[in-house]
Amino acid sequence: MKKLISLAAGTAVLVGTFMTGTAMAASTLDSVKEKGHLQCGVTSGLPGFSQPDDKGNWTGIDVDTCRAIAAAVFGKGSAVEFTPLTAKERFTALQSGEIDVLSRNTTWTLTRDASLGLNFAGVNYYDGQGFLVKKDLGVKDAEELDGATVCIQAGTTTELNLADYFRAKGMKFKPLVFDTSEQTVQGFAAGRCDVLTSDRSQLAALRSKLTDPNSAIILPNTISKEPLGPVVRQGDDQWFNIVKWVLSVQINAEELGVTMDNVDDMKKSDNPNIQRLLGTDGDMGEKLGLPADFGYKVVKEVGNYGEMYDRNVGPDTPLGLDRGINALWNDGGILYAPPVR
Repeated sequence: MKKLISLAAGTAVLVGTFMTGTAMAASTLDSVKEKGHLQCGVTSGLPGFSQPDDKGNWTGIDVDTCRAIAAAVFGKGSAVEFTPLTAKERFTALQSGEIDVLSRNTTWTLTRDASLGLNFAGVNYYDGQGFLVKKDLGVKDAEELDGATVCIQAGTTTELNLADYFRAKGMKFKPLVFDTSEQTVQGFAAGRCDVLTSDRSQLAALRSKLTDPNSAIILPNTISKEPLGPVVRQGDDQWFNIVKWVLSVQINAEELGVTMDNVDDMKKSDNPNIQRLLGTDGDMGEKLGLPADFGYKVVKEVGNYGEMYDRNVGPDTPLGLDRGINALWNDGGILYAPPVR
């Protein structure tokens, strides 16, 4: 009898645990639906990634990543509100539930992935740390920076990377730490430091804020790997999957030639990969707890990855960044998404 009671109790615990896990898995999606919008954490203003204009309209790759998630859930990319965060604030805001997703040029590292209770849901920009210097400094290579004063943003991976690089080269530096990227570039512009270090994409964005962007150059050295992407809380596998697969849909859409302009025509395609992507066949949406046509809505509202890249940071923008390693895997880059099937 005792064994039966123990077994029953154990079963109850297991069922309770499973039900709790199931409830947790649905909690973020349910919360987002109840609010009627997605709450997305972004930078306080970084051109090309997340920046508001004078009317409060946000643009950038990280902004579009959030709009794509909103489109998947609500069918419209406008169903999102943005919370500007400093590097030091971002993880606490996500952990506390203040935001539903963090999309803030954030580097995926083991420490962040394993010790903060967070999950990285993919990479929306492959980057690396570099150096921005004034042309009149006469420096052509980072190995000439021994003894330099370096402007750094607090709470980022750049501090550790910088220390590692200078130590390996037998050089010394004096750090000058700021709380925000805006303060960092202001310090650089005011001549408080010899060099500004950050991710190369961010350096291009910050250089565009200078009164004379041509007065500064980005050195050729790349001293680290910085895979940037959206982040969610651990313990909610359904939401983790949603954010992960929305980004994958955008990458696959570019590979399959599906764009904002032709997505309606593509719904008539007899290509099974496109049919599953856009929800005209299969049950991909149902598996995620989303509408069947969530992929169609993502591309219709926000576009494929290439479109998102080009309008925010591409060659025809102030940042002027070539695709480089962010090109598709079959076009000279390393961008690759698992198949929608």
